[in-house]
Amino acid sequence: MDANSLISLAKKMPKTELHLHIEGTFEPEQMFAIAQRNQVELTYKTVDELREAYQFTQLQDFLDLYYQGMSVLLHEADFYDLTMAYLTKVHSENVVHVEIFFDPQGHLSRGVPFDVQINGIHKALKDAEAKWGMTSKLIMSFLRHLSEVSAFETLEFAKPFLPSIDGVGLDSSEVGHPPEKFANVFKACRDLGLKITAHAGEEGPPEYVWQALDVINVDRIDHGNRALEDENLISEIKKRGLALTVCPLSNLKLCVVKDMKEHPIRTMLQQGLKATVNSDDPAYFGGYMNDNYIALIEKSGITKQELLQLAINGIELSWMDESQKTTHLEQLESLFQ
Repeated sequence: MDANSLISLAKKMPKTELHLHIEGTFEPEQMFAIAQRNQVELTYKTVDELREAYQFTQLQDFLDLYYQGMSVLLHEADFYDLTMAYLTKVHSENVVHVEIFFDPQGHLSRGVPFDVQINGIHKALKDAEAKWGMTSKLIMSFLRHLSEVSAFETLEFAKPFLPSIDGVGLDSSEVGHPPEKFANVFKACRDLGLKITAHAGEEGPPEYVWQALDVINVDRIDHGNRALEDENLISEIKKRGLALTVCPLSNLKLCVVKDMKEHPIRTMLQQGLKATVNSDDPAYFGGYMNDNYIALIEKSGITKQELLQLAINGIELSWMDESQKTTHLEQLESLFQ
């Protein structure tokens, strides 16, 4: 099957997104509009100047811009508008289920209450379900460059809202902040019945992936690229049946891979790992779900069978209800036949 036919299939197929930071969906135009609405001054004078800043070469440069973008989010309506803009975009790309991260510490530190954040995001998720049948899960992330004490404080803020929270994650600057730093707070989260996931093996070494498995007992691994450096680690991830939420364009933008032709996602599939495709921070990294699939098809040479397997993995390894999984898998199978 030629690339154009594969791209057409990729666009039509029902998709899930399991690795998405809602604050990373901030398109320059919307950031400017909300900044003006809230009378927040950005260091960039025009939308074009801001868009130019979206060109960066390392994780820290991105994070600096990411946290500046956060600064315009002050009110429930801001969190609602940001979330709904993302959901509207991915609905147009046949995304049927999303599992999104939000970073409460980045907002609490600015004096934005927890309820303001989660109420805005949650209302948008519920509205998307009512309008389009799009299902969702919400994941509260801890910022790994902060302390475990701060993570515990955030968990206390979250407790009244646990019915709206499905899991907890670990993100931000990876190197120097291993998962074991947060062993106690993740145990407390698991005791509360929350799912566990963690960014590991993006910039950090395979040892960080081992810690995600054995110290904080994750239900899945975000990124996981560097797990391929350790054969025993590959075997352990396979034995546990864990998903890797891989983000191709993010990997390219942050120089985790130098060229999409070299992206390891096909190797992951060939090794029997349950890789999935996701966009991470699409406004900053050059594309939403379809863009990521198109980049893989055009550059990495994935086959029709590999495309199907990536989509299957995204559905089967999501946290959605089994009946919903069955429905989407049947739609997928029908399309590929």
